[in-house]
Amino acid sequence: MLKRISILMLCAALCICVFTGCKTKPNTAPPAAPASDTEAVQPLAASPNPAASTTSVKKPKYVFLFIGDGMSHVQINAAQVYMGNNTPGAVDTYGLNFTGFPVAGIATTHDSTSFCPDSASTATSMSTGVKTHSGVIGMEADKTTVAKNISEILKEEGMKIGIISSVTINHATPAAFYAHTPSRNEYYDIALQMADSGFDYFAGGTIGSPTGSDGSQQSAFDVLTENGYTVVDTAEAIRGLDSSAGKVYAVSPTLQDSGAMAYTLDAAEDDITLAEFVEKGIEILDNDKGFFMMCESGKVDWACHANDALSAIIDVIGFEAAIQKAVDFAALHPDETLIVVTGDHETGGMAIGYATTGYDTAFSILAEQKMSYVEFDSLISDMKKENERLTFDDVLPVIKDSFGLVAPGDPDAATLENDAMLLSDYEFAKLKNGFEESMKSGDDRDESIESALLYGGYDPLSVSLTHIINNKAGIGWTSYAHTGTPVPVFSMGAGSELFSGSYDNTDIFNKLIEALGL
Repeated sequence: MLKRISILMLCAALCICVFTGCKTKPNTAPPAAPASDTEAVQPLAASPNPAASTTSVKKPKYVFLFIGDGMSHVQINAAQVYMGNNTPGAVDTYGLNFTGFPVAGIATTHDSTSFCPDSASTATSMSTGVKTHSGVIGMEADKTTVAKNISEILKEEGMKIGIISSVTINHATPAAFYAHTPSRNEYYDIALQMADSGFDYFAGGTIGSPTGSDGSQQSAFDVLTENGYTVVDTAEAIRGLDSSAGKVYAVSPTLQDSGAMAYTLDAAEDDITLAEFVEKGIEILDNDKGFFMMCESGKVDWACHANDALSAIIDVIGFEAAIQKAVDFAALHPDETLIVVTGDHETGGMAIGYATTGYDTAFSILAEQKMSYVEFDSLISDMKKENERLTFDDVLPVIKDSFGLVAPGDPDAATLENDAMLLSDYEFAKLKNGFEESMKSGDDRDESIESALLYGGYDPLSVSLTHIINNKAGIGWTSYAHTGTPVPVFSMGAGSELFSGSYDNTDIFNKLIEALGL
């Protein structure tokens, strides 16, 4: 009898569990089959952003997109460390304004063919939302289909458009926001598209190849003027611009390598800065319908290509100053402004930490460097012109003045405040080899793989110098080219919540479109 009662009680318990489960169990019916095999292989739509689905997103009236070319996590963190972020009492400070923005994300940068992309394909992804080949501007991977960019879309919506870059204005990144061409090297065609864009404000570096590759075409500056642009290239004229200026192209009065603005490290005190171009752009673009501004700090990339850490770091700091102008503007329009800061890709494989420094860094050593590799190259070039028999001993005093590095046997070696600035026998030999290679004419240069790894096509003396001082500070490099490292995305203001999480760089375009309600 007891056995039967136990069985009945067990059955009753099982029934209760079953019926209770039926009330709470979710629907587990399989999804309906696709209508056809073709439908089954269509790409999935992007997953909705959690913040977008739960938060009422306010549409921004003013949109700033800041792109640090070649800038990823390490370039940013190196600037933070250089500014004292790793010193006692500073561990809780950000060091850079944009790293303290309330929303942070991370974006992959690969293009349609490579995990090590270039600026043309990555800028196209951010400006149009499509993947394409390296070297292609504003076109899909077939190199034929034009992809409309965010600037064109917003111009049609009535917003004013500003494009700023510290490098040539028809270089890859700025070009992706107004041009469409299968090759980024079509500089003259890109410049003509710039003139035809009707955008309201261009500023920064000059135009590359303004009369075509062979110099036979009508000047792109004349074409701009014919299309209603005011072209100004003096500090006085640029600083005198105001909201009544109409369509403007403001060219930096100080130009350095290949028509770009000077490195921040090399700039004179009264030079027009990237921050001033942003500030002036805000004044010119501000209107009732709002504006979109893209600002590129392009020489972070150029410095990292040359493995010149300090020049890259100081340009990141100069970039921060430009971003601050947008932050100040946002303080006046807190519910109407969106600011997004990111990089297009990483350059150089920069790393904080080097084989000979162990678990330590000494970024204060970098402060001994007084000029960029470009300025140093120019200095040595002038010395070569003045003295065809220039010797290594002749340039050692210049090296000491420019980089703070002291040769063994130098009278100042015994009284150095920082022993790290004394060159070891290995470093001294490396510099001497670099000088000897630098003194050779182009045809006589070593073209071996070892030479390519040592110098990367840059001047052997200057790149040896930057490597030595970087390594002493605790910075290493893996490349003279781009890498596949993802880039951070920082944002603040109206719609910024959309930019949290991990996503692809094409989603920067998609999120801008979503934030703007388009």
